[in-house]
Amino acid sequence: MTERKDLRAVISLCGAALVLNLFGSFVAAKFDLPLFLDTSGTIFIAALGGYLPGIAVGFFTNLIKSFVEPAQMYFCSVNVAVAIITTFLARKGLFQNFGKALAAIPMLTIVTSSCDFLIKVFLKVTDVLEPIKEFGMDFSENFAYELLDKGFAVAVAFVLIKFVAPQTKNFFRFLGRKQAHLPDEMKHISDERNYLSSSLRTKMLVILTLSSLLLSFSVALISYLLFKDFARDDRIKTVDGLVAVMVSEINPDRVDDYIYFGREDDRYQEIEEKFYALKNSNSDIKYLYVYRFSKRGCQVVFDLNTSTMEGDQAGDFVEIDESARPYLDDFIAGRPIPPIIADDNFGYLLTLYKPVYDVNGKCQCYAAIDFSMNILNEYTRTFTIKLFALFLGCFVFVFAIGLVFIENNVILPVNTMAYCAENFSYDSEESRNKNFKRLKNLRIKTGDEIENLYAALIRTTENVFRYLEHLQRAKSVVADMQVRVSAMDEIAYKDSLTGVKNKASYDREIAALNKKILSARAHFCIVMIDVNFLKRVNDTYGHERGNEYLLNACRFVCAIFGAENVYRIGGDEFVVIIEGEKVSLVKYFRSQFAFEMKRKNADETLEPWEKISAAIGVANYEPVHDKTAEEVFKRADVLMYENKLAMKANRRD
Repeated sequence: MTERKDLRAVISLCGAALVLNLFGSFVAAKFDLPLFLDTSGTIFIAALGGYLPGIAVGFFTNLIKSFVEPAQMYFCSVNVAVAIITTFLARKGLFQNFGKALAAIPMLTIVTSSCDFLIKVFLKVTDVLEPIKEFGMDFSENFAYELLDKGFAVAVAFVLIKFVAPQTKNFFRFLGRKQAHLPDEMKHISDERNYLSSSLRTKMLVILTLSSLLLSFSVALISYLLFKDFARDDRIKTVDGLVAVMVSEINPDRVDDYIYFGREDDRYQEIEEKFYALKNSNSDIKYLYVYRFSKRGCQVVFDLNTSTMEGDQAGDFVEIDESARPYLDDFIAGRPIPPIIADDNFGYLLTLYKPVYDVNGKCQCYAAIDFSMNILNEYTRTFTIKLFALFLGCFVFVFAIGLVFIENNVILPVNTMAYCAENFSYDSEESRNKNFKRLKNLRIKTGDEIENLYAALIRTTENVFRYLEHLQRAKSVVADMQVRVSAMDEIAYKDSLTGVKNKASYDREIAALNKKILSARAHFCIVMIDVNFLKRVNDTYGHERGNEYLLNACRFVCAIFGAENVYRIGGDEFVVIIEGEKVSLVKYFRSQFAFEMKRKNADETLEPWEKISAAIGVANYEPVHDKTAEEVFKRADVLMYENKLAMKANRRD
């Protein structure tokens, strides 16, 4: 409802501006003022609403005025220029306060006074401007009056703008747009012009310009050709009527007497005087004569004197004109001759020959008039200037409509959609919702393929959102499964009592070492450890203490060799696999193992299950001898048993 109310307000303001222009023009004419007073409404609407409303008001002002004074339509380009300049200055902020608005007066005056003066100069060759009283002004006088006229117009427009409601001003600014108002972050899109030369805007403007120019040129050319043909036909009809008058004065039965007696014949003199009167009646008649054509040549019957040339005497033979020579056989046969238009030594002339027949139908002579066609050039030039002045305003008006349509229905919707798509963030649900809301708030309603594209973009974005939601749920499910798999993996490959890797994990590691051996990338050693006295502790102190004894042994092995390298492969058997640079430290680890074990066993404060006794065997991988990791393990196992036997031999209990 509010939008309809604002639209009615806009239409009312445009109509009021048009009435203001017409009323000002009426007052200027009524009181014989040396001003136009027909641009206040144009400046007001252009400053308020932009190019299209201003151009429309200016164009229709002159169109309506042309019903009373047709010449006013030639000046529509002046009012259109006022709208364009005013809009440009208003967008630069010159109508924000009265001081700045005054700066627009000289700029408008220079343009309008120059255009007025040039149009009047070009149209001066016709009488079309007789109703316009200022026609006699020179440029300086015209400039002074234009300065007053535009000063008054700018002042009136500025005052009127202050009375327009802010919401109407805002609606005026976005008039014609097929989408919601842009937020502050996107307002630069509607004013940006820094696009590539191959942008859609450039292409469409080029097409619009070329099509408008082609249409205007085609109409102008057709009008010009039609006018030229009409003017030529009109001249031919005029000359044909004049020659017909000549023929009516000639008695074909007395042509021989005219040739023989000439001016000595009273009737000849009467005819000649009438021919002179006919010639003097129209300044465009350059030559008037009557010839008889025969095989002997071109014989003079009548030939009138001109201001620059004396006519030939009756009976004289003269040379036929160059332009008439192609029709010599027709002249001799007495046939009708078409009008001849030629531009030669005698000038740009239309020559019309009309045969004079006797009662028997025989051609006795030809009456002819050479008619000047120079005025046709003047008419054509004047018509072309008028046509240009008329179509210039029409072209700008049509171009402005096309430009506004392209901007509001194509360029702006496409650019805003591109901006939203380019700056769409998927980082978080909050940012996604914010960006999607910005896209939906565009509310593009062009009613064509652009709106379909916008709807498709909305649907695609919604589908992406649903996909992301499904993907998020799937990721949660996968993550949960990974946790479960990891837990299962931990259960499957970890010893339940000691917490170190179990036999299955050891087998997997051995398989990996075998692959490295095959690819010549293996560098490792295996440490075999067997815990002593586990059965004695179980039998003496119970399985609970036995488990505690085994756990203490495992902690001791992990402390020396690193828990990540330790595997429990049997009840009291542990394997340590060391790779890489730490292989060189194994001797130190072994000595540290023996030292710490001896220290614990010597500590009388410890319970039996808190002490440690274990046999150890260490074997390094030797590429020359070892084909598999199992072979290294076997050597380590053999060395471990040797160490166990040595420990039994040294035992004292």
